[in-house]
Formats: sequence, structure tokens, C-alpha cells
Amino acid sequence: MNSPSYIELNSKAFENNLVFIQRLIKKGTRISSVVKGNAYGHGIRDFVPMAESYGVDHFSVHSADEAKEVLETKQNDDTEIMIMGYISNEDIEWAIENNISFFVFEFDRLEAAFYAANELDKKALIHIELETGMNRTGFDHDEVLRLIPMLIEHEQSIEIEGICTHFAGAESIANYYRVQEQKIKFVELKQLLEKSGVKAKMEHTCCSAASIRFPEMHGDMVRIGILQYGFWPSTEILIEHLKSREDKSEPLRRLISWKSTIMSVKQIEMGEFVGYGTTFLAQRDMKIAIVPIGYSHGFSRSLSNTGRVSINGVRTSVLGMVNMNNMAVDVSEIEHAKKGDVVTLIGRDGDVEISVASFGELSDQLNYELLTRLPAKIPRLIN
Repeated sequence: MNSPSYIELNSKAFENNLVFIQRLIKKGTRISSVVKGNAYGHGIRDFVPMAESYGVDHFSVHSADEAKEVLETKQNDDTEIMIMGYISNEDIEWAIENNISFFVFEFDRLEAAFYAANELDKKALIHIELETGMNRTGFDHDEVLRLIPMLIEHEQSIEIEGICTHFAGAESIANYYRVQEQKIKFVELKQLLEKSGVKAKMEHTCCSAASIRFPEMHGDMVRIGILQYGFWPSTEILIEHLKSREDKSEPLRRLISWKSTIMSVKQIEMGEFVGYGTTFLAQRDMKIAIVPIGYSHGFSRSLSNTGRVSINGVRTSVLGMVNMNNMAVDVSEIEHAKKGDVVTLIGRDGDVEISVASFGELSDQLNYELLTRLPAKIPRLIN
């Protein structure tokens, strides 16, 4: 069955972005590709094999269900998976069985890991997350003191893959002082662990923004999310990066395009309303096209009367309310618009681009939010 819309992923754009990231980070630092949120809306099942084909061999997810999807999708036996957030105690045994590492940031999970590892007679692969100022998850100083003897006592049950933390808002200079304090705390807590005999295979602290802003913290691995998909963590980070470069051109390329087709075309007369309610009144005779995409597909209702799409290389406007399953767009100036014509919702159409940023600004959504809200059921195609 044909879907009312589809997403295209540009593999060459990913290759371009990966090369940019590799040049950005220090030599020898590993890249973990962050694919939480269904690979930021790009689709785990399509994105992971594509990334593997360019040499990516480590993927970070938020939860165990995402880890399972990567496990079922990955093509290479050596590809590693790391759970940064939610995993129930009941699923820890599954993670250990499948060599999936996971963050440990509270004692209940740690004890569950000890128990499951002993039951399986196989070591749990853990990353010790330190609380340095994000105040979300992680062991603080007093908890680290309690943690150390537990780790030493149960060293036969665990493999400490990493020591890590997460910087709070590295994409904004407003958080500079806060992140500096976090850096100091991380080093102090890491040294406390190491002096007590607790050592990890690697340390990792940097997301996309921190990888650009704090190169001294690259450590052994960086966790790269939004950058690999061709987006900047913030405009501030983009400007800061370009200021230090002679070449001011955009170094990243977007992977994603989202497209639909015209479902029908009709004429309306001046004085007629379009769609539900009375939010759009035609002030002239018009030609409109109905597109089978609505808010249930990820095209926000807040884009009613403000959204833009492109048809046949012409940018045009959404008319009236975005419905659950369709919307109307103005094709009065698109002379040959007809049923079946491609409608670009996000991406490039000839000389016209409907960017995720402009899409997001009109609907008051972050790039991250808009992308991750794209339904998983939309077909993804690699080109």
C-alpha cells in the first residue's frame, strides 16, 4: 500500500557530516552515533545500517526498546550499543546476554546488574554516570564514596566500560560558567574513583555542542546526535564555529527530506471559506490542492494558515486549518499543479528549500522536537 508521505535520507550527506565530525574531534576519539528518538526522526532501522556502511560501530540509545531495535537492525557483529537512560531491572539480564552496555546512575540498578550478572555468570557492561550539575541522573560526591566499595566488592560481576557525565546546555554561552563547574566536578569525581582503584575503559562527556565548544573534554569517545543528521545544536554554535574559519559556507548537509503528493485539486470562488471553521476566507478566486498530510502525521496544527510547502519548485502557503489527515495549500500560481505532483514538506525542491528550522520557527518547535515527532510508520528511503 502506498503511504500518504515518505522520508528520503541522503547517504552522501551523512558521509559529508561524518567527515566533518571526524576532523572536528581529536585523533583517536571514538564516535558514538546517538540514535535515540527513532534516530532523531530519521528511522533507526534505516539509519543504523547506513551509518555502519560508513564505519560507525557504536550507537547510543535512550532506552532498552530502542537498543532492541538497533540490535535487530545492525549488520555488523562488532557494532556496540549503549543505553543512556531507561532500562527496567527486569531487562538488565537481556542487556547482559546481548552484550549491551548501560548507564548506572543509582544503586537499585547497580544491584540489579550485580544480581543478573551472577545469575548469568557473565559480566554486566556498565557506564558509571556522575552527577556534575545537570541534576538529572548520576552519582554525586557522597554517593561515589558509597559506590566505590560496592564496585570493588563485585568487580567479578561487572566490566566498567565508561565513566561519563552530561553537560547542561553546552549549546548556549549562557551556560558557560555552569559547564565549567561541571568539568571541574567531573575531573574530581573521576580522580576519586581512580585513586580508589576503580578504573574504566573510557571516559565520555561530550554531546554535539560540547564536542565543538569544549575540545579539551573529548576524552575517549564523543556522543554525537544532531550534528550527524546535518543540524546545529543552536545558531549560536554555528556562528561560533564559522567565526573561527576562513570558509564561511555551511559545512553540514541535511539528510532528511519529507514529501507527499497532491491528492486533489479544485477551484474556489472569492468569499468562500476553506476547511473547518472560518479561519481562511478566499479574497479572490483561487485554485487549491489537498495534501493527505495532517497533524496525525507530524505536520503541526499550529502551522494552520502559516505553514509553507513547495510544489514544482514553487513555495506556497497552507490555507485554513491543518486537519488530522489532510490540509489545503494554495496552488493558484502553480499553473500545471495536478493530482500526483510531489509536495515537499521538508527539504529541497529545485531552487526552493523548506528547512526544518523555518518549519520549526513557524510551529514554535525545536529542530529536535519536530524531527522526533515524525511518525515511525512513515516509510524511509535511502538515496
